[in-house]
Order: sequence, then C-alpha cells, then structure tokens
Amino acid sequence: MNNIRNFSIIAHIDHGKSTLADRMLEFTNTVDKRKMRDQVLDSMELERERGITIKMQPVRMLWYPGGPKQQSEGQVGKGHDREGEEFVLNLIDTPGHIDFYYEVSRALKAVEGSILLVDATQGVQAQTLTTLTMAQDAGLTIVPVVSKVDSPLARIEETKKEIVELLQCDPNSILEVSGRTGQGVLDLLSRIVEIVPPPKNELQNQEVFRGLVFDFKYSNHRGVIVFVRVVNGKVKKGDKLVFQVANEVFTSLEVGIFSPEELSKDNLVAGEIGYIVTGIKEPGIASVGETITLVNSNLPALPGYMVPRPVVWASIYPESQDDFVLLKQSLAKLKLSDSSFSFEEETSGALGRGFRCGFLGMLHLEIITERLRREFNLNLVVTIPSITYEVVLKNGKRIQVYSPVFFPDESLIEKVFEPWAAVTIITPIGFIGAIMQLLFEHEATVVETINFGTDRSSIAIEMPLRELMRNFFDKMKSVSSGFASVSYELSGMKEADVVRLDILVADEVVPAFSRVVSRRLVETEAEATVLRLFSVLPRQMFVTKIQSRALSRIISSRTLSALKKDVTQHMYGGDITRKMKLREKQKKGKKRMKEGGKVNIPHDVFLKMMRSD
Repeated sequence: MNNIRNFSIIAHIDHGKSTLADRMLEFTNTVDKRKMRDQVLDSMELERERGITIKMQPVRMLWYPGGPKQQSEGQVGKGHDREGEEFVLNLIDTPGHIDFYYEVSRALKAVEGSILLVDATQGVQAQTLTTLTMAQDAGLTIVPVVSKVDSPLARIEETKKEIVELLQCDPNSILEVSGRTGQGVLDLLSRIVEIVPPPKNELQNQEVFRGLVFDFKYSNHRGVIVFVRVVNGKVKKGDKLVFQVANEVFTSLEVGIFSPEELSKDNLVAGEIGYIVTGIKEPGIASVGETITLVNSNLPALPGYMVPRPVVWASIYPESQDDFVLLKQSLAKLKLSDSSFSFEEETSGALGRGFRCGFLGMLHLEIITERLRREFNLNLVVTIPSITYEVVLKNGKRIQVYSPVFFPDESLIEKVFEPWAAVTIITPIGFIGAIMQLLFEHEATVVETINFGTDRSSIAIEMPLRELMRNFFDKMKSVSSGFASVSYELSGMKEADVVRLDILVADEVVPAFSRVVSRRLVETEAEATVLRLFSVLPRQMFVTKIQSRALSRIISSRTLSALKKDVTQHMYGGDITRKMKLREKQKKGKKRMKEGGKVNIPHDVFLKMMRSD
C-alpha cells in the first residue's frame, strides 16, 4: 500500500484535464504511442464530439520516479529519494461541467489527493472554486498546477497569484505544465508520489475484504460490473461477496484494473482501484455508495454518498407507444452508468405513457436524451424542462408539483414556493456593468462582490432556480464575451409569484408545451412561445390556431394557414361555375377536417421548442 497513490484531476470545464491525462498515459507507457489519440479516457462518442468529459474514468499507471529509461525516454523529473522504485498511480479523470458534480463527488471519495488544474489563459473560474471546496471537504491533499503554459495567451504569474490567494500556499509549490507539449508532466508525476499520501488500511485484520462502490456499468453478457476502491483486505475471482445495503449475495466472476481498458488480475488488494464482475443482470440491485464485503464478514458498512437531488425535470415519451417497453428498459440500463438521474412512470392524455425524469441541469438532460436516441435507437418526445414547486392550496393542503401539467388553477392557490440557488460568478472587472443588467432581468440579488488577482471579480448572488434555467448560462457567456464562469448550488425555498402558461394547438392543450412562468413575464413568454411554435410547426391540411392561455384567458394567438391544392388545375376553359363548385366542396371538406382532425406534431418540433428556451 505504501507504493500506491490514488488521485483525481479537478478543474473547470476546458482547462485541459483530458489532455493532461493523455500525456500521463503516454509518459508512463500505459498506452502505447502508436495507439495514442486525443481524449483517450473519453470513451463515449458524445464526449469526443463535444470535447468534454461526461463520465468519470479510472485508469492505473506504473511510475518510476527518475527510473527506467524506456519510460521517461531520457527525461526525468526532479530528484526523489526513492528513485527507480515502482509506484502504482490510480488516476480518476472527472468531468468539469457543474451538471456532473455528482460524478466528481464520487470520484473524490475514492482517492487521497487531487490535482487542482487552472488554465493559465483563463485563471481561476467559478467551477474551480466548487470542485476545490468538495476536495477540501473530503480531506484530500491538493496539488496546485497551472496548465497551458505554452500558450502565447498564458498569464502564468497572474494565475499563480490567484491560486496563492485561493489556497494560501507557497508560489514555488505551484507546478507549470502543458498537456499539449508534455512540459512539466514528469515533474508533476514525481510531485504526486512525494506529497499525496498512500491509502490506509482501517482494520487490523488485513485479510478481511471491504470495498466501496463508486461507479458501475452494465454488460449484456457479464451483468453489472462494479467499480470499487478496495478499503480493506483483498478480493479475487470466485469469492462469495455481498452488497451490504441490498443484501444481495453473488460470486465474483472476475476482478481487474483499468489500463485503461479492463484488464483482469488475480486479485485486488487494499488501496487499489479496480472492477468486479458480479454476473447480476437485474437492474436496481447495485448502487453507488454500496459496501461490498465477504459473506458473513460482519464488517460495518462504509459511509456512502449523498443522494443527488434533481434540479430540472422533464417528461420523456416514446414517439410510438410501441416503444414504451424499450424506453423503460433503456432508462434502467442507462441509470446503471449514470446514477444521478431519476425516472418514474407517468401517463399523459395527449402523449400516452412515458416517464418523468429528474436531472442535475440542462446539459445533463440534453446528454441523457441524446444517449437514449443514439445508444438505443429511440425517437423521443421531450417536454419543456421545469423545476419543482411547493404549492399551498386554499384548503390548507401542501403539494409538490414536478410538472407544469399538474400545476393547480390560479383560483385554488394560496401560496407557491420555489427553489433558489446560491450562484458564484467570476468575471473580468470590465464586464460587471453588463452582468449587473443581466442579473436584474433574472430577478437576482447581489450578496457580495470580491476583487482578486489583477483584473478579476467574484460576484456572489442569489436567484430563483427558475430564472437560472431560463437561458442564463448562454446569456452570461454572451454579455461577457465568454470570459465569465458560473457555478451554483441550491440554497432553499422562497415564495414565488408564478402562473401556469398553457399552449393550445387547434383548441387542445399540448401538455409538452405547458410551463410555469413569472407573473411579470407571462405576456412576453406567451407571445414568444406562440411565435416559436408558429415558426416550427408544419402546416396541416386545415387551418390551425396556436394560442397561449394563462390567468384564465387567451393571451396570444396565431393562425397557421392550411396546405392548399388547386383542385381546378385539371380543368381547361369551361363554365366558371364548375370551378366554383369544386372550390366550395374543398372548403366544406376542410371545415369537416378541422372539426374532427388531429394535428400531427413531429418529435423534432418538441426538440426545437425545448432548445429554444
């Protein structure tokens, strides 16, 4: 155990985590140079397309400080008193976007140290503060690092000053690295060996196995594969094990490490990070935070993880009800690789059977729905996202409302409460004026403003979560020319002045378009929503009205003209009355169609309405 170092990389999005991990894998010969590619640890197609990390990914490396020539290719890091000795480095690469904070929190429970990576071209960002606080609360050793030092835009000394203010550390302890060129990476590996403590075995009995499940995935052939941090003892293939919370007994079919692909081993020992193939094919048994032990070991369970609280809710329906079972199975399988979203079955009169799903943010929602489409070949209808409201009715009853469709009528409501968020914005000082105007538009209250570094300011605000989800992130990037960063956490419930806005198509409410909006913005939102739908809804065979309704009245309306066909085009000359009769017949037919016809709304219209918000 003394030669094991477990650590993660934490940073704001796009600060170079994946590129730095690439160089570590290359310099430790974990991945052959011929097989190297950008973002080695980002295995999902979506991750590579978007250039972001969505799933945490563990990997094991072997490192010899100042050691074998074939590893360092003649380069060595700074001297170490155990040069040439083999060290096992277990790295967990984590996401940088705030929507995936639960991935980060779980990774931090499995390690003893974290590299705090700060981009030299951007400096300390809002998510840097959030992830650093999580790492410090977990008691981890922090290794401060400035990345992208090879960039001509790098502000190395200014960034170091910001880190010193943040950590109260010695400026000389901050390393300079470039994931692109490899500069400083060898020194960083040696520094990890020097200051990150080895794992500890908490029990005197070294042979009693106990492990913490920090992630898992599902294989059609091998069942649930759990990712574990071995806390005590050792585990091998064929051991009789039990999930302590679920009380499910199973036999380990295989144990191994991530290199970065799964590589089987004879056993996993205390301090190591690896996987166990359980053979369990029933979803819902394994869960993150579970403790795995030997059967009849009588060991206490390890402290698990907090249960993630959904921030955004949206309903997901299959385009065809024939795919309902497939959607249910797909959600269950997807939850095995992403335990931070939740789902429960619901039924809509217009859309049929579907699922009400909870997500940690708008990007999280978009990623999950896109994975359902790509990985399971599903065509989906996704409702406009909403948050949870607490409604006090006039009869004294208090209810939780997760969907705008179930938001009570205005006449029944006494009070409404909504979640608020504590938000941190970090920005160059020159953009504060434009940001303050944006905050006013989104009902935000400024709590504190602190200047740090040479030209930077941290703004602490409070605002309704409803407003935070109203395109706030994109607007913030726009008014700050992309320089501002935002992080947030829920801070409690406050009274809200909101109403339900319904959208009617051909005099029928479309539940997927219903939403809860601020009373002061109801007319603006009603008009904008009708105009958006008017622009994307295909014309029907009959005249179609698109209307918005709130406060028991129609607020906005547009009429979509019908598709027309010239029913007289085959006629040449003759009496005009013949043409008039055909046109009158067509008019009556369209009137009958309007009375009994149903508007066909393609699933891409639902997507456009969701993304346009």
